[in-house]
Amino acid sequence: MTHFAIGQLASAAGVGIDTVRYYERSGLLKPAERSPSGYRKYGDSELDRLNFIRGAQHLGFSLGEIGELLAISSRGDVKAMYEAAKVRLVDIDNRISELQRMRAALANLMSGCPGEGMDGDCPILRALLNKEATP
Repeated sequence: MTHFAIGQLASAAGVGIDTVRYYERSGLLKPAERSPSGYRKYGDSELDRLNFIRGAQHLGFSLGEIGELLAISSRGDVKAMYEAAKVRLVDIDNRISELQRMRAALANLMSGCPGEGMDGDCPILRALLNKEATP
């Protein structure tokens, strides 16, 4: 078993020391054992857990959701993991749809803006000042 000091663990996982401490405080990472001199001691399982957390964050899961995923993972419940991923995918699709709507609205406003001149000629400014409805 590998033993890591907190800085070594953080470096191996690609996070900061404060992140490791935060995950401990939030319950995502079990508090480390302490050496007789008071230093935190971590092992491979903590590194695996940090890598799991980072992987889930890269997929857009919140820390609260990651806590649930860790619990699901510890049970080996593949069906529950699939369902959690399915919920996340629906959320991502909804966000993409909303971003596409916002993009279309902004592109529409930009297409009517001369890019120079008086502010009254700019549909972007008028929309932001709520002087006309946004598309």
